[in-house]
Amino acid sequence: MHRGSLEDLESLRSGAAAVDGVIHTAFIHDFSKYKENCEIDRRAIEALGSALVGSDRPLIVTSVTAPEEAAAAVAAQGVLASVVRLPPSVHGEGDRGFVPILINIAREKNVSAYIGDGLNRWPAVHRLDAARLFRLALEKCAARANYHGVAEEGVPFREIAEVIGRRLNVPVVSKSPEEANKHFDWFAHFAGLDNPTSSERTRTLLGWKLKQPGLISDLGSGRYFDA
Repeated sequence: MHRGSLEDLESLRSGAAAVDGVIHTAFIHDFSKYKENCEIDRRAIEALGSALVGSDRPLIVTSVTAPEEAAAAVAAQGVLASVVRLPPSVHGEGDRGFVPILINIAREKNVSAYIGDGLNRWPAVHRLDAARLFRLALEKCAARANYHGVAEEGVPFREIAEVIGRRLNVPVVSKSPEEANKHFDWFAHFAGLDNPTSSERTRTLLGWKLKQPGLISDLGSGRYFDA
């Protein structure tokens, strides 16, 4: 599918009439090749959109920058494409994203670090709350809509580092930007993100209600550290 082969595209087209809609959530979670993987994702979304041209089936696209551009491109062809923007942390059972990366770095370096004062903020959402949002967006079947899949507007990065340090029993320390580049390596950019985001409009539009625990509570439960 990611290669965009003609066989896969024809299979998608033939099956489009049999589905209520398509939800795109796939992404290659090798963040050291982030730009390359965004381009692969863009091609996949364009293939999905091509299969839906001429139908009334919606396409819900999970967003970073490249997928947003791809969603706009397929919407221009008449596809009922909308975007769900997810935060840096989609946490909960099965999380393979940013938080597990931080935990692995802390394990390897025997220290849990944050940058500067650690007050940069990561918005977050539990995966079950996010799943409910995708269902609501699909049912809404809106064209060119943009939704923010955020439960917590911004969790201070230092709080995340402190929980990781406590659970791993390693020191929690501040790193300068220069030190952070060495400590976090390719992940330094993401560790320094300050991206407070509101979902108030999304919750109003879709009647989305949040029911799951927040990121710090989820981390504190210990499931992330069972390994």
